[in-house]
Amino acid sequence: MKKSFNKKNLCLAAAALTLTAGVSVGSTMAYFTTYATASGGATISLGSTEIVPGETVSAMTKHIKVQNTGDFECYVRVKVLAGDKYKDGLEFSAPEGHWELKNGYYECDQIVAPGEESSELQVKVNAMDSTEDFNVIVIQECTAVLYDEDGKPYADWDRIADSSEDVWGGNEGEVGE
Repeated sequence: MKKSFNKKNLCLAAAALTLTAGVSVGSTMAYFTTYATASGGATISLGSTEIVPGETVSAMTKHIKVQNTGDFECYVRVKVLAGDKYKDGLEFSAPEGHWELKNGYYECDQIVAPGEESSELQVKVNAMDSTEDFNVIVIQECTAVLYDEDGKPYADWDRIADSSEDVWGGNEGEVGE
């Protein structure tokens, strides 16, 4: 036996389809037209570490201290330069200790907190007439205090600040660990 669709059943099916489509169009349109806005802002300050050398001269001796004027703790080191005439006559001393010659720099083993200064490093110029002018150049550097897995602080003088590095460590669009 052959079933045939009559007009009445066909019209009822079309009406049901139209009602279903009409009901879902409203929520679909709401989905595509919904938006959100935000206003305001927040200032983010990452801070920095800045150091200022403090140098005084008395009795042919340069007294060097390095002050941390930045926002974070740091380690400091200095390199002392003098002309060929004077470089062999330089005598270094640290009355309070804490300074050690490493790789051409005198490194202070103390952590210098913000607003504080390092212990003193003295550079005495020997083998020279006290009436002569002399110029001893001090180059100072600092590095952030880093901590190993045991929580022990250390200085990494080979570490550089490179803004082109991938901070997240993953591929573009991914968040790393």
